[in-house]
Amino acid sequence: MTLHVLGISASPRKNSNSSALLEEALRGAATDGADTEHVRLSDLAIRPCRACGACATTGECVVRDDFQALRDTLLEADRLVFATPVHFMGVAAQGKALIDRCQSLWSRKYRLREPLYAAGPRDRRALVIAVGGSRVERMFEGIRLVTQYWFDTLEMAHVANLFVRCMDNAGAARNDPVTLGEACRLGAALADVDAVAPAEPVDVFLAGHSPGLSSTQEG
Repeated sequence: MTLHVLGISASPRKNSNSSALLEEALRGAATDGADTEHVRLSDLAIRPCRACGACATTGECVVRDDFQALRDTLLEADRLVFATPVHFMGVAAQGKALIDRCQSLWSRKYRLREPLYAAGPRDRRALVIAVGGSRVERMFEGIRLVTQYWFDTLEMAHVANLFVRCMDNAGAARNDPVTLGEACRLGAALADVDAVAPAEPVDVFLAGHSPGLSSTQEG
């Protein structure tokens, strides 16, 4: 079986470091035989959740936009690579909007007790890539919690995190062979059908060399 690996970039910038590492992770997955797909959230129209509560009774979001098509792609994917810059110690707004709109899936699963997949549970796994300009490793704590709960709703095993700090300048990741290599390695590991999923996500911390270390955002 050929795996479908979906890469989602939450960065609003085309030349972002997180997107560059996502591309490398997808390249690694492709070398292991997977079919890959790269989605940039900034190219889509996904409005914020309006907390209307309608999905609690239907399991469907009443806000109609690009979310529905991406939701279906998310549910069909075997693997997910979610890449985001660190914005004020959290997921970028584009990514958070997508995650919040998955409240409809949470309602379907936990309130309505309906299965997400007609054929039953599947081997689905996810990798997070997050890039920030600060020196401190604590800036990834919020991203870790948000994505863990999101993956639980999606019934995906959270297998690894690539957390890159001290990387602020736009395009810096493309000139960092160590970080690119690690992203490629993690992408290939994600697509390895024989690999056993770890009980807890494996954290990989790396540091870049950009000078903008006081920024709240990735370059």
